[in-house]
Amino acid sequence: MDFRIAEKEDIKGIMKIVKKAQNYLKEQGIDQWQNNYPNEDVIQNDIANNEFYVLAEDNNIVGIAALSFKGESTYEKIYEGKWITDNDYGVIHRMAVDMDKNRRGFGSNIIREIEKVCISRDIRSIKIDTHRKNKSMRSLLEKNGFNYCGIIYLKDGNERIAFEKVLL
Repeated sequence: MDFRIAEKEDIKGIMKIVKKAQNYLKEQGIDQWQNNYPNEDVIQNDIANNEFYVLAEDNNIVGIAALSFKGESTYEKIYEGKWITDNDYGVIHRMAVDMDKNRRGFGSNIIREIEKVCISRDIRSIKIDTHRKNKSMRSLLEKNGFNYCGIIYLKDGNERIAFEKVLL
C-alpha cells in the first residue's frame, strides 16, 4: 500500500474513482457530488496545491482524498452543536474509494495515513463534513473515531453534517 501526494499523471485514475463514487451516490438518492462536482479542474487545482493524495495498491489507485491545512470558511459557523477544538486543523475533502474494491479497509487506511500527515505537521485535529444520507461515509468516520459536531452549510446553502477527530 502506498499513500502519496497525487501527481498530474494520476488524474485519469483519480477521475475513474470520482465517476464511480458519483454514480454510487446518485443510485443511493444522495445529491452529494452531483452536478459535475468534483470535476477534473477541481482535482487538478488540488494537485497543483499539493493537497491531493492517492492510496495505491500494486500501482493502481484505490482511494483518493484532498487534505488542506488552510482552514474551511464554511466551518466558521456550526449549528446545533460545536467543534471539539478551536485549534489549527486538517480538513478532508473529496475522499472516495474505488467502488469495485469496497469493503477492503481502504477508507480506514486513508484516514490513518492522513492522521500521520497531520501529526507530522503538529496538527492535532481533523475535520470533515458529509451529506446526512451518506451512510457509508458516516459509518467510516464513526468507526475511525470521528465525533459528530453539528451542521454546517456549504457556500451554495446545502446542509452537511460535520465531524471532528482529535489526534493524540
